[in-house]
Amino acid sequence: MTRIRSLLTIKKKTSGRDDQGHISIRHRGGEQKRFLREIDWRRDKIDIKAKVVSIEYDPGRTADIALLSYEDGAKSFILAPTGLKVGDIVVSSENAPIKEGNCLPLKNIPVGVPIHCLSFILNKGAQVVKSAGNAAYVQSIDGKKATIKLPSGEIRIFNSESKATIGQVGNAEHSTQKLTKAGQKRLRGIRPTVRGVAQNPHSHPHGGGEGRSSIGMHPKTPWGKPAFKRTRKRKKASNKLIVQRRKK
Repeated sequence: MTRIRSLLTIKKKTSGRDDQGHISIRHRGGEQKRFLREIDWRRDKIDIKAKVVSIEYDPGRTADIALLSYEDGAKSFILAPTGLKVGDIVVSSENAPIKEGNCLPLKNIPVGVPIHCLSFILNKGAQVVKSAGNAAYVQSIDGKKATIKLPSGEIRIFNSESKATIGQVGNAEHSTQKLTKAGQKRLRGIRPTVRGVAQNPHSHPHGGGEGRSSIGMHPKTPWGKPAFKRTRKRKKASNKLIVQRRKK
């Protein structure tokens, strides 16, 4: 791994605790020390060519990252799309070639080309389609409206002026990887999870009883509240831009 101090920060550990030091997320702690890589989500160095110096593993995300070295001497990380190789030249431009790693506005991208790193808000930086193996597709361009099909199957309207990067996000085989031992989970900061039925009645509402027993009640959280309760609000302001919802 190429160590560039300006692009690395140490990830702060919380171990699932809030600002009072109380556990707010259970089963967390013991994470290995990690560095966060500063990813260039905006790609705002316009018309300045950059050479791919290396393709690297990033422990903070599913996709690999590519280290770019620009003609003006600057360096930055971007997500490495499938097909991007060391030595390739990429650029962010209004009329950049349709090539993996190049960044350009949606209005200049042909229909059917795989893209990633889109943003809902103009000039905000990439917000969606950033996971390994994901790709969105341009379906149509109509003035300032671009109709995009997202990896979930949802068809959504974006601003045609907003930028996207050409190509499918690399490391597509990530979803086939399996953890082979408990220690790999512990290094990721995940501690053991014990079933409520196997605990003492003092520790969990489902606990206690002789031998193996059913919970004998509606499922409850460790704090006695009903489990499986909807906690998210489905209605969002951006829903009016959805042309077709994803298939459940």
